[in-house]
Amino acid sequence: MSGCPFLGRKYPLFTSKPSQAEEEDESQKGINKAMKGGIVYGEYLQLDKVLSAQVLQSQEKGNKIHDEHLFIVTHQAYELWFKQILWELDSVRDLFIKNHVRDERNMLKVVSRIHRITMIFKLLVEQFAVLETMTALDFFDFREYLSPASGFQSLQFRLLEAKIGVADHLRVPYNRRHYRDSFHGQESETLMSSEQEPTLLQLVEQWLERTPGLEKEGFNFWGKLQANIEEGLKMEKHKVEVRPAFFSDHNDFFHSVFSEMLLCSRFAHCFDLQKMEDSEVKEDLLADRNKQTEVFTALFDPKRHEHLLSKGERRLSYKALQGALMINFYREEPRFQVPFQLLTALMEIDTLMTKWRYNHVCMVHRMIGSKAGTGGSSGYQYLRSTVSDRYKVFVDLFNLATFLVPRAWVPKLNPNIHKFPYMAEFYDSSYSSYSSEDSD
Repeated sequence: MSGCPFLGRKYPLFTSKPSQAEEEDESQKGINKAMKGGIVYGEYLQLDKVLSAQVLQSQEKGNKIHDEHLFIVTHQAYELWFKQILWELDSVRDLFIKNHVRDERNMLKVVSRIHRITMIFKLLVEQFAVLETMTALDFFDFREYLSPASGFQSLQFRLLEAKIGVADHLRVPYNRRHYRDSFHGQESETLMSSEQEPTLLQLVEQWLERTPGLEKEGFNFWGKLQANIEEGLKMEKHKVEVRPAFFSDHNDFFHSVFSEMLLCSRFAHCFDLQKMEDSEVKEDLLADRNKQTEVFTALFDPKRHEHLLSKGERRLSYKALQGALMINFYREEPRFQVPFQLLTALMEIDTLMTKWRYNHVCMVHRMIGSKAGTGGSSGYQYLRSTVSDRYKVFVDLFNLATFLVPRAWVPKLNPNIHKFPYMAEFYDSSYSSYSSEDSD
């Protein structure tokens, strides 16, 4: 007999036959509890409702269009994720409103839920790629059946904007009317009610205003920072005396090398510009120095800040801006690490909402060109106008980078002396004790 002598044996040579228990498939040892009654998967998720909610208008009209199903499912998925975002957002607002953030342990909960919102938005931004597998002609086949329905009529997205803190006076009018005019009955009442509640921006603003270390009778961060910046600029201004010959002989070299240096405000003050010969380089340097001087002058001018607030160029109060800048400067200190993570996550929300709007604009432009929207708006032109800073809620947090200075100018912290209390310890004495009821 040729071949392997053990061919056909059930068990390898020199091994004992495995027991019945060893022969049993480990993957089959579970117990089917569904056989014993109780709720099952489909019932728990109410899939009978979810999976039967795709009603094709083209099919109802006797002209079934294949891609309408994708269009409906994608938008339903968006609405489900909007609902989850609102769920997380309301829980975060609730933690602030009920002062649960007095217990610093709840700040980690706030940060984790805000982070979850950003992760959902990342998914929503990418979801456009699925919808874009449909061509413009595919969409054109069933677009007529959608009118007058429009994505602008998404109540949940409008609630999301309002609850985060999109400024009402900065919104782009929808067909020359207030955005709320597109909603009626209960939906309109829901929107109006949400606009009366504290926004996430307002709640974060109040929280920032309580940043420990801002108090004048304590660490006095703002006063020390102003003094350090003024002294630092004065010292830098006198470090280098630039001679006219240098610039007349090396204009090109100067412009290429020092243009990058001027990105840091302090370098605009390093030179005695009055001794330079008149040139475009001198004009550029003077303009940059004046701009940087104006930036720092405005930073320490409360009236200037109020003026910018009235114009919508700033959104946070003056004291909240101070708190945000302090957190940024001391982000490596254990006391400020979680607050810094929160500010970073809030900027991420703004960034992702802007990306979502931009992707939406691009998709609409691709699908309908310059045609009017199904809801009657100018379509692409209207959507393009919403991709701007006017819809950014936490724009002040982005602008903090404008006020960065060399680390040597930041007031020094001595952990042995400056032991900042946590928010839980920083509240008024009336809040000095709190119970387990404060946790969510």
